[in-house]
Amino acid sequence: MYLKQIPNKKSGRTFLSIVEPYRHKESGNTRTKTVLALGYLDELEKEMEDPISHYKQVAKEMTEEKKARRHSVKLECSMGDTISQSVCEVKNIGYLALSRIYHELGLHTLMASRQRGLGIDYQLNSVLKMLVYQRILDPGSKKYTFERREGYCESYDFSLVDVYRSLSRFAGMKEGLFKHLHKYVTKNYSRDTRNVFYDVTNYYFEIDEPDELRKKGVSKEHQPSPIVQLGLLMDQQGLPITYKLFSGNTNDCQTLLPVLSEVRREYGIDRMVVVADRGLNTGDNIAYNLLKGDGYVFSQTVRGANQELKRYVLRQSDYHVREEGFKIKSRVYPRTISVTNAEGKKVDVSIDEKQVVFYSDKYARRAKSEREPALLKAQKILENPSLYNKSSAYGAAKYIKDLVFDKVTGEVITTGRCPQFNLDRLREEEQWDGYYAIVTSELTLSDEQVIDTYRGLWQIEEAFKVTKSELATRPVYVSRHDRIEAHFLTCFIGLLILRILELKTKRQFSPARIIESLNRASGMYVEDGLYVFSHFDEVLEKVGLATSLHFDLKYRSKSDIRSLVAASKKN
Repeated sequence: MYLKQIPNKKSGRTFLSIVEPYRHKESGNTRTKTVLALGYLDELEKEMEDPISHYKQVAKEMTEEKKARRHSVKLECSMGDTISQSVCEVKNIGYLALSRIYHELGLHTLMASRQRGLGIDYQLNSVLKMLVYQRILDPGSKKYTFERREGYCESYDFSLVDVYRSLSRFAGMKEGLFKHLHKYVTKNYSRDTRNVFYDVTNYYFEIDEPDELRKKGVSKEHQPSPIVQLGLLMDQQGLPITYKLFSGNTNDCQTLLPVLSEVRREYGIDRMVVVADRGLNTGDNIAYNLLKGDGYVFSQTVRGANQELKRYVLRQSDYHVREEGFKIKSRVYPRTISVTNAEGKKVDVSIDEKQVVFYSDKYARRAKSEREPALLKAQKILENPSLYNKSSAYGAAKYIKDLVFDKVTGEVITTGRCPQFNLDRLREEEQWDGYYAIVTSELTLSDEQVIDTYRGLWQIEEAFKVTKSELATRPVYVSRHDRIEAHFLTCFIGLLILRILELKTKRQFSPARIIESLNRASGMYVEDGLYVFSHFDEVLEKVGLATSLHFDLKYRSKSDIRSLVAASKKN
């Protein structure tokens, strides 16, 4: 095998590939076949100083590797051999599936272009790769990540100080990086932005005192620590588009407009239908979408709706029973929304929207089940109120009348009236069990289309679960605001790569299962440049097919691994 350089006269660029000669059966002439397409020389020069010399050596090693496969290797070992403290004996190759997507996203070229003129002696691309791969496979602090860099099959020649310095640079690249990723996702994975899904979650910090960004707020995990709010926008396929951080005391409904305005300004998306839950269903959010020519599909609270909608929900005469335990109806109805005008004053505006209302036995049973713990706690509070305070009675206190808490200490205050169970509150809630409402600007959509569109929101809820479990986004161990931004940026890239890998494998496996299999694709160094691998499963098989990489060989030489690394960078 040898390195072939193919010049393009029109563009003036040179394409590199490793080829292998063979003799054609019919003509007897010598021909070549491409073993590994490497890419254009000018692009490869952004990753290394001398790609031609490097890949000539790779071609030579691939030839030697192929010859070596034709015969067995006999190893000799001494029972007295010891393990070195300074050399990592185990190398992971599972991360190369992530490397394939990283390079398909063109992140290496972006980092190389941003590197120019900075005058730094370490590679930003290498730092970003390490942070992203480790965030997916084995997340931890930046120090923890740096200490495990030798487990990969590439050399990461930088210091821990360089890692922290890079975080500040990454934060400054955020907006340009988002536009770059959007371009490559659209090009390589046919991004669909007809419907976009938006939701908000928060992440806590283990610090005592809040600051400008990290503030006390309503934690979705009931954490007392300061938090930041994060609004995430995803496309129809469940691939993240962008995110934005907000201070911890920002109301969810106030986060949508800043995110949408950035996307509309920077991404050139023609029209979007924004799908979100009832926390984003406000007059300002609706008005913004309509004024920009966009649409919305929002859930609508039934318990907190106006009396006219409540009467419509409970009126049984015009429901259509679609299947046992499920009924549905809809109407186009005028709605008055409160909108903030240019002077900052609230004005009422009338709009037409479609209201889809349905009832599900399944949802009714779930509502009763979710309420049960609070009812049991309410009973215990009634039995012994002094054992509870405002915090510990959270969720149950609403079912108790005449339960008063001290405004300072939160402890239960004894008054002249004995606390009693609030049966009226329970009956009021129970009558809405199983009912659900969705409102939309898309008046021509069928009821089923509206429901199916809204159901896509599960993908963003699942994404938040992944960030908090598999990617371990919180707690956050950096404190400077630019480094906090960079931390979430690397988590965002990790989530995008993981989602794309799910897409490539046709969503057959959960993120946790993919990560487990990639981690287990590790080999132990034996002797004479040889590694032995002991794990191969269905996930690695499908991931290998999806990324054109193969993880099934039991024995691999160093040259074979280098070839695999080179193949993962093919884009």
